[in-house]
Amino acid sequence: MFRNQVKLSQANIPQIAVVGGHCTAGGAYVPTLSDYNIIIEGTGAIFLGGPPLVKAATGEEVGVQELGGAVMHTSVSGTGDYRAATEQHAFSLAREIVSQWKRTPKTIIETASYEEPYYEPKELYGIIPKDRKTQFDMREVLARVVDGSRFHEYQPDYGTTMICGYAHIWGYKVGILANNGVLFNDSSLKAAHFIQLCNQNRTPLVFFQNITGYMVGREYEERGIAKDGAKMLMAQGGSVVPKFTVIANASYGAGNYGMCGRAWDARTLFMWPQAEIGVMGADQAANTMADVKIRQLQREGKELSEEEIAAIRDPVLEKFRRDVEAYTSTSELWDDGILDPADTRNALGMSISASLNAPIDDPHYGIFRL
Repeated sequence: MFRNQVKLSQANIPQIAVVGGHCTAGGAYVPTLSDYNIIIEGTGAIFLGGPPLVKAATGEEVGVQELGGAVMHTSVSGTGDYRAATEQHAFSLAREIVSQWKRTPKTIIETASYEEPYYEPKELYGIIPKDRKTQFDMREVLARVVDGSRFHEYQPDYGTTMICGYAHIWGYKVGILANNGVLFNDSSLKAAHFIQLCNQNRTPLVFFQNITGYMVGREYEERGIAKDGAKMLMAQGGSVVPKFTVIANASYGAGNYGMCGRAWDARTLFMWPQAEIGVMGADQAANTMADVKIRQLQREGKELSEEEIAAIRDPVLEKFRRDVEAYTSTSELWDDGILDPADTRNALGMSISASLNAPIDDPHYGIFRL
């Protein structure tokens, strides 16, 4: 982390630290490697060794404030830049400091006048079904997120389980990809082409996930579903425009990858409260794990009753149901937070605005398997 701070400074990226507690040992380098630091009097402290270590190492007895408190560091050592009386005072000072920094010009993308959605965002509460297996039309979601509820759909009659198109959020033009079912060959190809179009015209990408994965089975393997899915992954992972992801319902398996999951460099990734994320759904995972165990026991000559099968399956199912919840994901920092669906529009608008502080590279890709 300290090395990264050095590299950030080398890249002329300013850093500010607000010290509200003890920065001890290696932690002392976080504020001292920052361009500016603020120490809150009474609670903040910076020292390479705290009072117990100092006593053990040298025999010297010294208190926290004398050793590394706000008054000492801002008036004697010069290690601290500003002394704050309270947290509120510290944040006020931080805002003043940041206001002195030179602003980087925003990257220019196509914009339009800001408009509220024509359809009320709070209607999303009635659109999202309680049963995750119940299908719904993602167009109804988009109508309550984008400016003026206007959405220009790309290839509406092809690859219909993938919705692609252009809209504006907070006045910023975006390309949206949203799932309306499992990803087939045609929907994967449609997504790959649309992503390339957005990279060509420097349009940020927004992904709305409700995806169980890419279609499986002999017919689809013969059609090359793995190859077509790889095209979508190549286009999405090689994108140079900012990407943002909302997990609006299900996010399972390779569908999570194709739709810009956490590992695919979304600038922000949010989840809705009822959303789930996992390698597969809880039921499928529990059945798969139970089947493996049952076959193993059968090979050993054991026949299981329905009760014994349930005793194997039910604990696995319960664990997977907990593991795939949005609350588990957020507690593990796999996402950037759980959103009230009606507030999704504002979260995306702020995210897009922040992303434009960085330049957008010229589009370039790896090798597509044709």
